Parts: sequence; structure tokens; C-alpha cells
Amino acid sequence: MATLTTTITEEITLNGKDRGSSNTMNITSVSDIYHRLVSCPANNNTTVATFQAAVHTSDNANPLACKYIRVTNLDQTNEVVMSLQISNDEDGTADASTSILLTAGQSFMMSSGEEGIATSDLNADIITDGDMHDLESIIIDPKGNTVQVEVFIAS
Repeated sequence: MATLTTTITEEITLNGKDRGSSNTMNITSVSDIYHRLVSCPANNNTTVATFQAAVHTSDNANPLACKYIRVTNLDQTNEVVMSLQISNDEDGTADASTSILLTAGQSFMMSSGEEGIATSDLNADIITDGDMHDLESIIIDPKGNTVQVEVFIAS
């Protein structure tokens, strides 16, 4: 087991004053890492990570109970649309999704795939702990450009 240390640093000076910030988080008891650079061909949706309760059930599956998920758009010019596929029934099959725009060079992070995401299209209510669902997979839509993304998952 190991400890993963992540640091997010923002550096900016406004009106002669440092307005930056740095936050460090230690994630303990990490035993597995999934790290890939994935080329996503233009006009093709590319599944860059899948999540299952039992990782032996699928090639390249990550445990739902992972502790850290990061996807970074490595392209310096083009944006991508990242789709978080959600298993509302928690049966390993996606039946909802949330799409997030990742502009050039931007990253997205979340803490767990197990009961860590939900979406509501009824009335924009905040969904609380008891109603969260499992992440089934992450899909990248590179639109009309070939791009590369980095995926880092710790469990």
C-alpha cells in the first residue's frame, strides 16, 4: 500500500498582490494505479475508462471503490466533451450521462466511482448521499479533432 499525494496550485498576481492558492491532499492505502495516455480519433467517441464492482469481469475495468479519478485533455488547442456514464440502477450498465466540456489543457477530477455521481433533469434539485449512483464509464468525444487525453485512477 502507498500514499498518493496530489497538489493543486494556482499562481496569480492581481494589482501587485499574490492571490494564488495551493492545496495538497494525501490519499492513503492506494494499491492499484491505472494510468493511460489515450489517443482519441476525430469524430469517434472513445471509452477511456470503465468501472465495475468486480474488476475481473471486464478488460481494463477499474474498481468502483477507487479513491481518485483524473482526466486531462492534453491537447493545447482543441476542446473535448467528456461524458460520465452513470449506472442509476447500479447494475454495471449505463442509463444516464453527464457531459462536461474540457477545454485545451484542462483537467477533471472526482473522488470515487461508487455512489459518487448523480444527475437530475426534473427540477435541478441537489441530489444527496442516499441517491448517488455508480460511475459506469468515461467516454471522450473529441469532436472533429484527433486529441490525446491522460487518465489517472488510484484505488
